[in-house]
Amino acid sequence: MNGRRNGRNGKFCLWAVALLALLGSALLPWSTASGAPEADKPTVTLSASQAGKGGSVTVKGEGWRPDALLMMLICGQSTPGKGVVGGTNSCANAEGRAVTTGEDGTFRKKLPVAEPPEPCPCVVHVATVTGEKARADIAFKVAGHPVKPLPAQAGGGRLSVLSDTRLEGSSGLLTWFGAPPRRTLVFTVGNVGSTPLKDPLFQVGTSHGVFAPQWEERQWRGAVAPGKKARIELPVELSAGAHGDYLVSLKFGGKVLAEQPWGVGRPWGVTVFWLLLCLVVPAAVFRLGMAVVDRLRPRRRRASGRHRTGRLAELGGRVPKLRLLRLSRGAVTADEKARAARDTRTRPPGGADAHGPGPAERTTALPWFTPDTDPGAPAGRLSAPSDNSPTKGNT
Repeated sequence: MNGRRNGRNGKFCLWAVALLALLGSALLPWSTASGAPEADKPTVTLSASQAGKGGSVTVKGEGWRPDALLMMLICGQSTPGKGVVGGTNSCANAEGRAVTTGEDGTFRKKLPVAEPPEPCPCVVHVATVTGEKARADIAFKVAGHPVKPLPAQAGGGRLSVLSDTRLEGSSGLLTWFGAPPRRTLVFTVGNVGSTPLKDPLFQVGTSHGVFAPQWEERQWRGAVAPGKKARIELPVELSAGAHGDYLVSLKFGGKVLAEQPWGVGRPWGVTVFWLLLCLVVPAAVFRLGMAVVDRLRPRRRRASGRHRTGRLAELGGRVPKLRLLRLSRGAVTADEKARAARDTRTRPPGGADAHGPGPAERTTALPWFTPDTDPGAPAGRLSAPSDNSPTKGNT
């Protein structure tokens, strides 16, 4: 009986060992997988832990997103564990450097050492500019720069964003012509502290591209009890004519709570206005020039008009005589020449010839009558046909 019990106990131990081995092999991949995200977290290393103003330090990075654009800054009043407390306003932005990661997610870049606007402790802050947000901080000492302890965290109520922030509102017609774009930042916060918060003071910042955000204080009227939540709306406004990709940041108690991208369209109304102005101004100048030219030309026009009127009057006096001479169809005698010359001398200037033929000359002479024998001519001007007339001998 004892032998059978020992055999059963041995088999049980073997099964227990096998089961433990199976469980160990099954749990090993899970432990490796759980540590994978830590291995893929972006990291930064420096060639030196301190340097003075005017020097440089080589920054190396691993585990970043391939082909990502990064910004490197030296920031004050910051520690690797708490990040940049005062935001990028605590960093030496003018001496920052941009770098693009390689296909393997690594980079190597020299960063000039500059004194940040805030005292140390300082860090080298590396963060992505576009795309998915990622950042890494590493402690760095700026030789000769003052050092002050970090500000103590205020006790009492603490706020935490419970839902995704969003921008509500739309652009109007005036925004299309360059008016400042306006939106409302809407988010829900919860008080995770032990005391209520009354009239909390937030900071709303707007940044464009790689520039640091411009912070403005926005106070919300109300109270948030411990363990309670509240929906908060804060106005956001950009400068006139702003367009492009902006980033709206929310800060409370020196800590950035949320960020929201904002794409602002170009104010095409301003462009249309300038195009119309470039067309209207030359047209107005052209019309003004033509008006000046018209004011300078009237005298010359009137003088040329009087000259043409005199020439037409002179030609008008000659046309009836030439027409009557053609209708005579015969040679003109010396008496007729003398009479025509006498009539021309005695005709007043501006008389009937100036305005057209007189009443006696309006009657058309027949081709076989001379001007002196026209039946419609006055009685004093009738005369016998000439001997040289072509009608003599034919009647």
